[in-house]
Amino acid sequence: MLHILLNNGGTITVISCMTQLYVFGTTEASECLLLTVMSYDRYVAICNPLLYSSIMTKTCCVILAAMCWVLSFFFSFIETLFISNLTFCGPNIIDHFFCDLVPLMKIACSGVYTMELVNYILSFPLLLSPITIIIISYTNIIVTILRFQSRISRQKAFSTCSSHLIVVIIFYVTLLSVYIFPTGGQTLNTSKLLSLLYTVFTPFINPIIYSLRNKEIKKSLQEIFNKYCICCYIL
Repeated sequence: MLHILLNNGGTITVISCMTQLYVFGTTEASECLLLTVMSYDRYVAICNPLLYSSIMTKTCCVILAAMCWVLSFFFSFIETLFISNLTFCGPNIIDHFFCDLVPLMKIACSGVYTMELVNYILSFPLLLSPITIIIISYTNIIVTILRFQSRISRQKAFSTCSSHLIVVIIFYVTLLSVYIFPTGGQTLNTSKLLSLLYTVFTPFINPIIYSLRNKEIKKSLQEIFNKYCICCYIL
């Protein structure tokens, strides 16, 4: 993507394009599933705190993570297999930063209907089902938090979920707007901008969002900020 941006375009072979699509699809699908597992982890931690250590064991976490990756490899392989069978008979110019599903379907001249059908079928286990689980988990979490008598306990519980919830909202809103519910007037530039949000922006801010809850990180940032303020004051 950086090569294309710096050179105002680039050339890629069909095999490389399909490989890129497969790797991209695998990582995006794994993030969808891992975010779902994380929402279940928050649900157990807040709604069943006494059973957390017995439910979310190390073995359970390893199994859930492994399942996320195995399913991601499988679903991405199916999608890549179908899209590689499309016929491209026009100018093979992909108006995008990388080989993505939507721009590839736009330059295909046959087999698009089948690919759209496959896309919607795969959206249930990869997008709609995870979103449903996340909504149910957070509904129960919010109901449980509101029942807490102590304001400090409520703040602590909301703090536990805030980082994950911010990432989920940014990631899924942009993902759904591109793949599942694209608007009729959505231009390619808008689609590319939305793609940048969940492919570049979300992974970029993930470490920042999750690290802000770390006391050592907060302390280090505070020290840097204080030093910067002192330097500015001296100057």
